[in-house]
Amino acid sequence: MTEEKRSLISSKLSLVDMLGEEYLKAVCEAKAFLTGENQEKLWNIAQSKVDFFPPMLVDSLDERIKYIGKTVVGGLESPTKGASTGAFNKAANSASAPLSALGFYRIGEDGKVYLTSKSEHYHTPLGHDFPGYNLVDNARALGIPNATHNNTRGTITRQLEIELVRVTNGIKKDDDEALQQVLTSTESHVLNRVINLETGSLAVEAALKMMLARFYRLDNTYSKPEYEGKVPVFFVMADNIGGKEANYHGTTVLTQLLRGMWPEFYDALEQNDIFRVQPVMINNIEDFQSKIEKFDNGKYRVAGFFHEIVLMNYGGIKLTKDYLTKAYEICHKRDIPVLVDEIQSCLWSPEFFLFKEYGLKPDFVSIGKGFPGGQYPASRVITTAKMDNLNLFGALVTNGQEELAALTYLITMRFAEDNREYTYELGEYYESKIRDFQNNFKTIIDNVEGSRHMTTIIFKDAEEAIVFAKELSSQSIDVSVQTYKANCAPAALTKIPLISSRKMVDFMIEKMRKALEKISIEKSNK
Repeated sequence: MTEEKRSLISSKLSLVDMLGEEYLKAVCEAKAFLTGENQEKLWNIAQSKVDFFPPMLVDSLDERIKYIGKTVVGGLESPTKGASTGAFNKAANSASAPLSALGFYRIGEDGKVYLTSKSEHYHTPLGHDFPGYNLVDNARALGIPNATHNNTRGTITRQLEIELVRVTNGIKKDDDEALQQVLTSTESHVLNRVINLETGSLAVEAALKMMLARFYRLDNTYSKPEYEGKVPVFFVMADNIGGKEANYHGTTVLTQLLRGMWPEFYDALEQNDIFRVQPVMINNIEDFQSKIEKFDNGKYRVAGFFHEIVLMNYGGIKLTKDYLTKAYEICHKRDIPVLVDEIQSCLWSPEFFLFKEYGLKPDFVSIGKGFPGGQYPASRVITTAKMDNLNLFGALVTNGQEELAALTYLITMRFAEDNREYTYELGEYYESKIRDFQNNFKTIIDNVEGSRHMTTIIFKDAEEAIVFAKELSSQSIDVSVQTYKANCAPAALTKIPLISSRKMVDFMIEKMRKALEKISIEKSNK
């Protein structure tokens, strides 16, 4: 791997640059009328440029790497205990809860500096306190409200919808002709409809309901569904023993049924031919084909195929391009809609979405978490004209139209698009360094999974995976370890932010190497 030559690009943009002169002039005029403020002063705010990620900040973050794991402030002597549930209290780690945070650092309540090496459970691809989000403060100063409703979607939300269609379809900036062709297309598998929601769970559930609407009526105003009388069967990724624990598509009741929760409730649905979930084996196209033949015949009809590309809740296992290409071909031939759940992986690909790297044509794409950068709970589901089959309330879009949340999307997307090459190069570098561990620590590492920033180490022994995570945690480096999934090899998961520097990656890799060396030595001495 060559030495890093590329640096992060930091655009300097104003609200006018992002949203257009006509809209901002109208905003300033409206604000001046409501408050009596000087319109010229407001216009200056609209034109005020923000440096998204100044080079001085990059240097400052690198200079503080030496403080990771060290106590730098007094912290809290008597932290508030809160009043949560037993499950949340059991899992709590208040010592590392944030007092303040910047970039890829967080100062915990214990006064230590922590490295956000898991992007705060996937919410902060651009780190903490990303300067580009200062444009949101400018928008607030101009009186742009966040709260709107379904029938008053604002200009920013509508602009975001178009921008999501553009990037999802790989259309270049300023290619208005290609964009208009996509926006007006009614062809299958052309993603040109956006539904704005609050959480990723609701995004996936909206897609599930659109699939279900081809079997059952939403309400009495709807005509007979296309597949009325057939039993809808939803395909999900199986765990290694054929169960449902490998997939994770949200926390609503219907999406929890997909992964084997509420077993008695699910059994009643299946036994009465109302709803069925069928796991398909990971990267096994023969199994996929055989189950298609079984469950897309007779009284059954496959209602949809749900999948991630990197199974971040099941060891970070990556589905192969060959497997998904063939599975999609089967689904397209049989009119089976496919949802690719990119909530975990979106933005960490230089193409914004891993499915684009694979050349896939899904019918639904669920996104969230990363795009608003942890500023708002804002998700989206992108779909096609053919699957646009539910009304407002059927798709559960209440309170999903926030203007400032949409602005954070646009800011994040602009920075990510400007830094595609940097994202690719750093991700490849990070993954290559972890893959070197597989060669150097063969007695304890079984495999390396995941993709670039989301690289996962698969251990041979669960206890050694736990020791590895604890060793890094003791040095304030956040690494998740999965040792509780059905027949899933113990895995240590990471997810570094897009703003990570080569120096930060080298620091993290060195700490990992020392932890692995310690485990290896202890193992050889037994």
